[in-house]
Amino acid sequence: MKKKIVSLLMVAVMTASLVGCGNGGGGGDASSTDNAATTDNSAATTDNSAESTDNSAESTDNSATTTDDSSAEASDVEKPEEITILVDGTVFTQPNAQDKFMAKLEELIGIKINVIQPDHDAYYDNVGQIVASGDLPDVMILSSTYYAGYAAEGVLWDMTDAWENSELKKRQEAHDGAGVVEGVKIDGRLYGMPSTRGNGCVTYVKKTWMDNCGITSAPTNWEEYKAMLDAFMTGDPDGDGVDGNTYAAIASAGFVGTEAPYVNYLPEIYQDAYPSFYKDASGKWVDGFTEDSMKAALERLSDAVASGILDKASLDQGTKDCRNKFYSDDFGVFTYWAGTWATNLKNNLENNGLSGELVALEPIAEVGAYLDRVPPVWCITSTCENPEGVFKYFIETMQDGGDVQFLWSYGVEDVHWSTKAETLYEGQTDDEGKSLEKVYAEGEFHGLDNLETPGTQYTKAHIDPALALVDLANDPSKEGREEENTASATLFAQNSVSAVLVPSTDEMAQYNGDLTTLKNQLIAKVALGELTIEDAYAQYEADGGANWSQMIVDSLNK
Repeated sequence: MKKKIVSLLMVAVMTASLVGCGNGGGGGDASSTDNAATTDNSAATTDNSAESTDNSAESTDNSATTTDDSSAEASDVEKPEEITILVDGTVFTQPNAQDKFMAKLEELIGIKINVIQPDHDAYYDNVGQIVASGDLPDVMILSSTYYAGYAAEGVLWDMTDAWENSELKKRQEAHDGAGVVEGVKIDGRLYGMPSTRGNGCVTYVKKTWMDNCGITSAPTNWEEYKAMLDAFMTGDPDGDGVDGNTYAAIASAGFVGTEAPYVNYLPEIYQDAYPSFYKDASGKWVDGFTEDSMKAALERLSDAVASGILDKASLDQGTKDCRNKFYSDDFGVFTYWAGTWATNLKNNLENNGLSGELVALEPIAEVGAYLDRVPPVWCITSTCENPEGVFKYFIETMQDGGDVQFLWSYGVEDVHWSTKAETLYEGQTDDEGKSLEKVYAEGEFHGLDNLETPGTQYTKAHIDPALALVDLANDPSKEGREEENTASATLFAQNSVSAVLVPSTDEMAQYNGDLTTLKNQLIAKVALGELTIEDAYAQYEADGGANWSQMIVDSLNK
C-alpha cells in the first residue's frame, strides 16, 4: 500500500520544515502524550495503575455497537488486505505485548497490520526522515505541530468527505465529540482524525511536602507559589529530619516543550508568555517569543535553575525520567497530565512506599488558565493506494463504540486486563512493611501487571476512555473511575482554554524548523546561565531568527 513520493520539491520543503524539530528530551508520550506531548498518555509507560469496577462482567460484550461487517461489506468501498502504520509510544510497544494487541486488532477488523514504531521520544525525528525518504506508510500519528505543515505540503489525504458521510461522525455527534474534530480542520478541510479530546496538564504538589513545610493552603499566585518552592528548598519536605533539600522542588521534560503548546510542563514559570505563534487580543498573529512577556519568563526560568529550584537536568530529560524522580521523592512539584495520570502518579508513589496524596492546583493568577492542547490525529498519507478503504475499515472502527474501541481503550484480555478472581503482588510489601497486595473478585475488571515494568498495572491502551469522542458500550471505568482521576479532569476542564491550531504557510514550512531550533537553543542557554537575556536576543537577531519570525507572521496575517 505504499508508493514513492516523486516530487523532490516536496521532499526538500518538508525536510527543511522539520530541521531541528527533534525531541530535545521534552516530547510528550502518550497525551499524553504525553504527548503532550504528543501527549504522555502512553500505553507503553511504566506507570499504569488499575481502574477497578464492579461493572465489568459485561465488558467483553460490546457486539451490539461494533461496526456491522455485513453492511460494511455491502458498501462500494474496497477493504484493504494490508496496511502499514507509523505510531509513537501511545500505542502498545513490543515490551508491552504489541504483537498480541495487533493480532487481536487484525482478528477484529480483518486487515493485516504492519507497524513501524520508533522510540517515543525520538518519534518526530524519525517521522521527518521517513517523509523525506518519500517511502510513506499508509497511516501515521501526528501532533498538531507537524499536522498542519504536512497537510499543507500535500503529504496527507483529505478525509473531509469520508468523515462527513460516515457513521463515525454520527457516533461522535451523539457523544459531543464532533466539535473536537471540527477543531482540527484546516481551512475547513480535515486531514487527520483525533481519537480523543486533547487534554492538558495540571500542577500536582505532594501533600506531605506541604505538611512538612507548614504550608496549609494551595498557592494562588506567583508570590505564594514561589514561597512554597523556597520552603521546599530550605525546609524538610521529605521528612528525613534534615533541613535544606538536596534535590530540586520542580523538574520538567525540557526547559521548553518541543510540541505545542510548548509551555505546558512549566506553566508557572512561563505564565502569560508563549514562545511560538498565537493570535493576540486583536485577532492578529504574533510571535510570542519576541514579546516582553517572554523575556520576563526567561528571567524566571534562569533564576529557578540558578537557585536549584528547577532541576538542571530538565534540559534533556524525558517525561519518564521525571516520573521516576517524582516516585523516588527527588522533587515535590510536577506538572503533568490531568485525569488518568492523577491516578497513575498516586499509585506509583504508594508503590514506592510514599504517600500518594497530591494537591492538584488551580492555575495561579498569573497563568490564568491551563492549555488544552490540540489533540494528536491519525492521518492517512497521500500515497496510500486505497485511502477510502483505510478510513472506513481502520480509522472508523477505532471509534466504533464496541469491540474495536474497547481494544484500543484497554488492550487484550488476560494480557493487559482481566476479570478473573486473583491477587496481584501477593506477599509483597513496601519499604515500611505495608502490604501491596491487590485482591480482585470474579468479574471485577482490573489492569494486569505491566509486562515492561512489574509492580505497576495497566490503566488504558491508546484511547483514554475518559477523553473518548465516542461513547464506549459497557465501559468498565464509567462507574469506578478513581476520585483523583475525576477531580483532576474536572479541575482541568473548568480551568483551561483551547490551544489554537496554527495554519501552515510557505514561509512557515521554509523557516519555522530552523527558527524553532534557534529559539530552543537560546532558551536553554539562558536557563543554564550561558547567555544573558540581552545577549540571547542579540544572537536571535544576528542568526536570522527575527527576520524568519517576521516573514512567518506576515504570511499568517495575509
